[in-house]
Amino acid sequence: MAPPSTLVLAVDAGTTGVRTVAVDESGTIVAHAYREFPQYFPSPGRVEHDAEEIWAATQATLAEVCAAMPSTPAALGIANQRETIVAWSRSTSRPLARAVVWQDRRTAARCDQLEALGALPLVRSVTGLVLDPYFSASKIEWLFTSGGLAPTADVAVGTIDSWLVHKLTGGASHVTDATNASRTMLFDLDRLAWSPELCGLFGVPAHVLPEVRPSSGDFGVTTSEAACGPGIAITGVAGDQHAALFGQACFAPGDAKSTYGTGSFVLMNVGRARPEPVDGLLTTLAWVLDSPSGPQPTYALEGAIFITGAAVQWLRDGLGMIDDASELEPLARQCTSSGGVYFVPAFTGLGSPWWDPYARGTLIGLTRGTGRPEIARATIEAMAHQTRDVVDAMAGASGQRLNRLRVDGGASANTLLLELQADQLGVPVQRPVTLETTALGAAYLAGFAGGVWGSLDDITGRWQLDVEVGPSSARADVDAAHAGWLRALERSRHWAQE
Repeated sequence: MAPPSTLVLAVDAGTTGVRTVAVDESGTIVAHAYREFPQYFPSPGRVEHDAEEIWAATQATLAEVCAAMPSTPAALGIANQRETIVAWSRSTSRPLARAVVWQDRRTAARCDQLEALGALPLVRSVTGLVLDPYFSASKIEWLFTSGGLAPTADVAVGTIDSWLVHKLTGGASHVTDATNASRTMLFDLDRLAWSPELCGLFGVPAHVLPEVRPSSGDFGVTTSEAACGPGIAITGVAGDQHAALFGQACFAPGDAKSTYGTGSFVLMNVGRARPEPVDGLLTTLAWVLDSPSGPQPTYALEGAIFITGAAVQWLRDGLGMIDDASELEPLARQCTSSGGVYFVPAFTGLGSPWWDPYARGTLIGLTRGTGRPEIARATIEAMAHQTRDVVDAMAGASGQRLNRLRVDGGASANTLLLELQADQLGVPVQRPVTLETTALGAAYLAGFAGGVWGSLDDITGRWQLDVEVGPSSARADVDAAHAGWLRALERSRHWAQE
């Protein structure tokens, strides 16, 4: 009899593409595949995906990775872009509309209206979130009120994880995990259940929503329709940022990470007790693990930055300034300063700690001497400045200063970014050997439930440092640069509203 497999599959369904990996018992990625999928911008402020194209990218990457695996995987985990909403038919497994992406701002006016009606205290107290079109509830409401969706028994609505699990299990499961549920603005963080009050506020019928389960546990079993083949247990699901926190082994209160992806997201583990709401920041679930006494939640403070890597994509695709993202750092290093140029990439508004859906992108401080290197450097500096804004707010709210920041995501390969980030934060920035910590976290959650890793200590022992960068610039110069950033940011605010 063949020994049981210790390989775990993980699907990281991000905002611009799907990555699938195979992870061995040591925590090493032994196979990987990636596919981008199209982005749709039907009008200003609107961002959409075709859920079938996400499924096709998932199938393609699963097929490629599984072809390279020597044995059937022990389990499968999923991490996903959060807040993006898909509606589909339970009977046909076909989408009923384009997915409304987390970046989409079409419901900004509705969120303003609800805040004017006094709904914000309820939202904050129940969900830990703010009234912003970033979250899922107003998107779901829009689908029913303006998108032509009828709340019939055949309709299922969920985040991308729910959609993929539905497809992988041949329609047998309509489920989500607690971290994804906590980003919908419909989920009660204390009761770990859908909130009837908020479902009523947004007119969301409870029957369309998925069943909520712990992040590490039973989500169903793949069928022959899945490219990885039938019989693989799906045992880990988490929103991408929560999966990255898990993959970075940030298991102790005070541990923090920043993921530089399409956007950037800073999460700090604050332990088993839910913190009070903090202005400018989000309270969210880090993860929920099962135990003999029931689901055990761990909470986090989060700062959500909407645009970082997407700004690099804009330089590449929108302006044609670079041909590949890897060209950004060498181009930026052609100058030692941005020369007073600031780039505020508020293409879809500002997230933490400002929460301004009407902010718009601003490139300011241009002179005749400004060239491609200065704009490239200002783009990287914007990532560091935005992260400092969040960390400053987080430190003020938690009462403790960061000792270090662990980083991951595609842009963390940019050493100039790490140098600028360490300067702005005044603490060491650590990059692990494995940058794909989102996929790794999904694998760990799945393998934790499947017995591949027996404890959180097992996972902690597999974290490996690649690079640590400490602060190197004079504090006065760093603070002066950040003061200029804040001036530029203020000019970007409320632009669309005006």
